[in-house]
Amino acid sequence: MGKPCLLALCGSTRDSSINRRILHIMAHGAEEAGARVTHVDLRAYPLPLYEGDLEADRGLPPGAAALQILFADHQGLLLASPEYNGFFTPLVKNTLDWVSRPLPDGSGRPGTVHCQNMPAGIASASPGALGGIRSLQHTRLYLANLGFLVVAGQVGVAHAGQAFDDQGHLVNRELHRRTQSIGASVARLAATLQGRQTAGMQR
Repeated sequence: MGKPCLLALCGSTRDSSINRRILHIMAHGAEEAGARVTHVDLRAYPLPLYEGDLEADRGLPPGAAALQILFADHQGLLLASPEYNGFFTPLVKNTLDWVSRPLPDGSGRPGTVHCQNMPAGIASASPGALGGIRSLQHTRLYLANLGFLVVAGQVGVAHAGQAFDDQGHLVNRELHRRTQSIGASVARLAATLQGRQTAGMQR
């Protein structure tokens, strides 16, 4: 059985995004637990705002079809997103709304083809005092609605502009360890589910 492959998505496209730093820490934890991690820059997959008539008239945009292929080829998701007015970003919502659509040939049901039973880990970083934790409950609910298995642990990094050292590590070493553990939990769950699937195919 090969190593589980995880996708790492940042809910911000800014080059200097503090959530991208958190994502790298989660990814490192996943890699130490035996997973391979693919970092996806959503700027490479431009998508219009989801709208049913647009999908009916034109089908899936190329970016959405490409992302569906990526999700189909991976066994888990790491997601770090800023908090916008108490919620995760519109970029995250619009991206996964498109990804959760049926396959281009019309097969499958929304939310079940690419996301069902896929382990996911979530985190947020914010310059504010709450560290984006208000958004994480909405992120968890949204992902669960799409069929993801969101691991129990989550991290909100407060005052994030001062939270990192020059090496990109969190100054708070316990928080750094907890952030890595989210990635490790996703990797372990993905490996377990992958093993069960392989065993079932061999019966």
